[in-house]
Amino acid sequence: MEKLGTGIGWRPEIADVVEGLPGIDWVEVVAENVCPGHLPASLLRLRERGVTVVPHGVSLGLGGAERPDPARLAALAERAEALGSPLVTEHIAFVRAGGPLTASPRLEAGHLLPVPRTREALDVLCENIRIAQDALPVPLAVENIAALLAWPGEELTEGQFLYELADRTGVRLLIDVANLHTNHVNQGEDPAEALAGLPLEALAYVHVAGGFERDGVWHDSHAHPVPQPVLDVLTDLAARVAPPGVLLERDEDFPGAAELAGELTAIREAVEKGRAQGGAPVRRARGAGGAPVASDTGPARLRLGLAQAALLSALVAGTPAPEGFDRGRLAVQARALAAKRAGVVAKVAPELPEILGAAYRPAFLAYAQRHPMSGGYRRDALDFAGHLLRSGELREAAARREVRRWWRERSGPVPPARRPAVRLARAARRVVLGR
Repeated sequence: MEKLGTGIGWRPEIADVVEGLPGIDWVEVVAENVCPGHLPASLLRLRERGVTVVPHGVSLGLGGAERPDPARLAALAERAEALGSPLVTEHIAFVRAGGPLTASPRLEAGHLLPVPRTREALDVLCENIRIAQDALPVPLAVENIAALLAWPGEELTEGQFLYELADRTGVRLLIDVANLHTNHVNQGEDPAEALAGLPLEALAYVHVAGGFERDGVWHDSHAHPVPQPVLDVLTDLAARVAPPGVLLERDEDFPGAAELAGELTAIREAVEKGRAQGGAPVRRARGAGGAPVASDTGPARLRLGLAQAALLSALVAGTPAPEGFDRGRLAVQARALAAKRAGVVAKVAPELPEILGAAYRPAFLAYAQRHPMSGGYRRDALDFAGHLLRSGELREAAARREVRRWWRERSGPVPPARRPAVRLARAARRVVLGR
């Protein structure tokens, strides 16, 4: 694997800071946030300096029941080529459920949700990764995610699941040590045991990020400093294998350049400490990459699709919790999804919180309880604004005018009010016309 060195997640908010940080060998960009034909000037300057840029996808949903969307795969491939990247990365997660496979409404999580560690789910994931590998011009690496909840009836540990995945597909692994710490706090999974079970010879690079603990639950926020326990997991990993690259992730509440530089220094020191502690990495025998998966994953896909749709519906649509899940953890995850949704909509449509002021967040959270997300965040912002206009919840005339203007500029005519008389008239017309 190509040596990457020390890197940081490139975000528009800290583009100038990233360019000025010493010792940055590479950066990672959220693939969906860059346009190949209009790359940010900051990224172009970094590339001219010889800094490697790796696109990191968040929307493929490789752990979902459906086969990967060819359009999403083509977009990821286009970004890899435009950036001259040596590899692309994605997540071992599902991000949507429902749709034609399950004959149910399509639901979007707006978040990375865990895949059940079962043999059937592994078969589906392996086939999805094979499809993605065939469509991409460079190697693929997939990342372990943080989880607030666990699936009942799991058959494999995280280490076993990832080992078999890499063994059967030859895919590389992006190990997030912050996520290993998260799963330690939330699920009681020992990071050392997980690392011991991984095929570290397949390691592409490592993510490091911060979070916070509340009520015994660790939230992988990417908005807080990297805590010492996460650095300790990084040291343990570096004692077992020399990581080709290590990257600091930060997605919001960005600190100044000095604090980011300090975190990068702490990361380098944790890696050096691990190297000093470790000996030669243990290489275990692996099966031949590309071993066949189940010949017909259709029935497994349907069962997985139904299970994922039931879980996601409980999280975003308020339906009953599927049997075997911890209802308390489901409630925590549901609140976290709604809060993230409100925050991202505020970023993609900053005019809405500006117009609504302090009323934005409670209004959006109330809306989210009754209206699951069925498209991306920009669609979600439009749907929220349309709901405000139809429902009559905006009582202040000035705010109503501003939301109407914002909605009209992006969607066309203002959505009609759903008055009972209008509905009755339309129904009567359909009867008369025999429709």
